[in-house]
Amino acid sequence: MNLFPRPRNNAACRCPLIPTLATTLTGALVLLCAAPAAAYVDPASGKPRPVRVLRGFDKPEHKWSAGHRGVDMDLRIGGRVVAAESGTVAFVGTVAGTPVISIDHADGIRTTYQPVHASVTQGQEVREGQTIGKLGHPVDGTPGLHWGARIAKDSYIDPLSLLDMPVIRLKPL
Repeated sequence: MNLFPRPRNNAACRCPLIPTLATTLTGALVLLCAAPAAAYVDPASGKPRPVRVLRGFDKPEHKWSAGHRGVDMDLRIGGRVVAAESGTVAFVGTVAGTPVISIDHADGIRTTYQPVHASVTQGQEVREGQTIGKLGHPVDGTPGLHWGARIAKDSYIDPLSLLDMPVIRLKPL
């Protein structure tokens, strides 16, 4: 006794498969061809790739340990600093004698720029590449713009990971 009889016409079984297959292939094609998420820009140059990094990110082993929770970008004193991505200015003020700007972005990342004399105000909406201030004199003697990024109160990430990094290709000899 056959509990699951098959229809006599096999075409009836294959027809529902065609629309399902077409939908699946179309979805895969859209995912493969979709533009990647927009990357941030270098706040010292406004370009999608870092121009010159003076000191890289050095994540501490513990949140209370010494480290370098950002990167130092080459920029002369008085040079314009731009928002790395669109967002809302979360903080403008002085921390330990250093002028600081922090911006909250839609993706949950907060970027921080120092020592920067602000041309924006807290609560102001800014666009990617918009001037947010001018680089001030370094308080600790370290030249350039210090740019930090965090995804939570004590969870810092390398801000360079937000940029489109150049692809390095070696030529055969």
